[in-house]
Amino acid sequence: MSVDLGKYFARIGWDGDRAPTLDTLRSLQHAHVLAIPFENIDVVVGTVPSLDLTDLEAKLVAGSRGGYCFEHNTLFADVLEQLGYGVTRYTGRVRVGARPGEIRPRTHLVLGVEVPGGGAAGDGGAPHLVDVGFGSIDALLEPLPMIPGLVREGRGRRHRLVLEEADGPAPVWVLQARSGDTWIELVSFTLDAAPPPDIGVANWHVATHPRSPFRRLFVQRTHTAGHLSLDGTTLTRTAPDGTATVEPVDGPEALREVLESEFGIAPPPGVRPER
Repeated sequence: MSVDLGKYFARIGWDGDRAPTLDTLRSLQHAHVLAIPFENIDVVVGTVPSLDLTDLEAKLVAGSRGGYCFEHNTLFADVLEQLGYGVTRYTGRVRVGARPGEIRPRTHLVLGVEVPGGGAAGDGGAPHLVDVGFGSIDALLEPLPMIPGLVREGRGRRHRLVLEEADGPAPVWVLQARSGDTWIELVSFTLDAAPPPDIGVANWHVATHPRSPFRRLFVQRTHTAGHLSLDGTTLTRTAPDGTATVEPVDGPEALREVLESEFGIAPPPGVRPER
């Protein structure tokens, strides 16, 4: 089964050229991130999110819901493959907030995307890193050429990929985002393709491990006019200039109102704010 492209394009409000070009990829990635929020509500209420395409279409496309990285990027990968792009799935280690030297499990999914006929001038035909499921204010909004050290600005955000020496045979790629005067590390990965069983195990681990950070409510949405984040009972609005305002969300009714009006999410029963 594949995702219904017509329904998906309607969901993200996109009616562009379907030819598998770099411009199409850029447009699709940006539209997806703006339209479908990042959220882990299923995990919070005790359910492991399904990565079956039928379920993903019902939830993210037809169900006024969002999802986290495994859901977003599994859905987006199918869309891209239907359009004619080559897609390789990689599992990565989130580095945001990691201690120096800390090795986290591979609990994130990113995509390596090959554009038929190559990409833009200067990219040398390199594949592009695509990630519509990171959610944060520093996440990619456009594809990033997989060329070490190349800095690209997309929709006001600057990113680059750097290569680290690895203990094993595969070099480690690190996605970095520019924040003020510094580069911050978002996620690391290697170029060994992740088959569906490995992605399924990582998804199950994130949803069920008692120390998983996703056992608490975490919802994010990127807008053209800024970024919105709900972490537990704290709602943060960040303007394009970086100015942030913070407000509490107290009680189940206030939470439901915020999810519906601010994030466009129709929450299932059982969602409660947790500090």
